[in-house]
Amino acid sequence: MTAAVHPREILIATIARLLDGTRHVAVGASSPIPAAGAMLRRALQEEAGGAPLRLSILGSVEHNFFTNGSAELFDCAGQGRIDAFFLGGGQIDGSGNINLVGAGDYPRSAPRWPGSFGSAYLYFVVPRVILFREEHTPRVFVPKVDFISAPGASSPHIHRPGGPAALLTGKALFSFDKTRRGFALESLHSGEDLAGIKAATGFSFAHGAAPPVTAAPAPATLALLRGRVLDELSETYPDFAAQLRRDLAALDEAPALAS
Repeated sequence: MTAAVHPREILIATIARLLDGTRHVAVGASSPIPAAGAMLRRALQEEAGGAPLRLSILGSVEHNFFTNGSAELFDCAGQGRIDAFFLGGGQIDGSGNINLVGAGDYPRSAPRWPGSFGSAYLYFVVPRVILFREEHTPRVFVPKVDFISAPGASSPHIHRPGGPAALLTGKALFSFDKTRRGFALESLHSGEDLAGIKAATGFSFAHGAAPPVTAAPAPATLALLRGRVLDELSETYPDFAAQLRRDLAALDEAPALAS
């Protein structure tokens, strides 16, 4: 019998695929799903005997070689030594702009969010930025952000090796076309349909007539995720790892209860 897959495992496995070919991945604070995806990518490469993946998770002791926190992260990114990073936002629009400041007219934004920090800088210098937001609603994915913390695209005369490569949500995976400056739907997660994605998204996006379903992880990948990856993740995100383990246990029990 095929094992049931948790929706968050789809997200983690998709992130691992998006990181294929990277050498150094950095993950910011409070990012358990991106961190798990990066750990899974590292585990998969090691299992296959591939090139080692360096992983830097801010806030981790075990999975972080920086000794001066974000200052070293910024230096490393500016030198071209980070291949991938993750950004989110209280709002994200169809041009890839993100808003980390707050909703409404600045400076009287309400609610206020944590702030832009180094997002604009990293968005410009890291070549593979994956936008990640588990919530997929018109509240998050808006026609135009109220405040631009970091722009998704720049004028041709501006040197910009970095920018958005993909947008992953709890409903779908999108790629970003830098020439068109817009998103294209790559796949729908299991149980979703195109009409529902359109209704949940405040901006337009390119799409095929019948978008495919996001691939579920293979059994060997799932075993790595549920074993080694969750063990490693527990060091930095113990509550998240414990909750996912409880969810997986309930998922395994559900078919037995149904029968």
